[in-house]
Amino acid sequence: MENMNVEVVKQRVIRKTMLRILPFILILYIVAHLDRVNIGYAALSMNAELALSAEVFGLLSGIFFIGYFLFEVPSNMILHKVGARVWIARIMITWGIIVVLTV
Repeated sequence: MENMNVEVVKQRVIRKTMLRILPFILILYIVAHLDRVNIGYAALSMNAELALSAEVFGLLSGIFFIGYFLFEVPSNMILHKVGARVWIARIMITWGIIVVLTV
């Protein structure tokens, strides 16, 4: 009898977790996809203005994503140490400063 209650509770927890986490993960996946697609849209005018060939643009895009790969692990380690609020606030402030300086 007790084993059956444990299974019922387990299934409820899994269902609740999936209903709360899966929509969030789906939104994150869509945003990540849009981020990658935007580089392709930028290429349409950027390649002509900078006189980049398709090969050079591909190389530069690969280098850009290598940066994501290299900085993801250290960023997550710092996030774990200082907390999400502090780390995300730091990222947003830094991003804002960079945007202001590039305009």
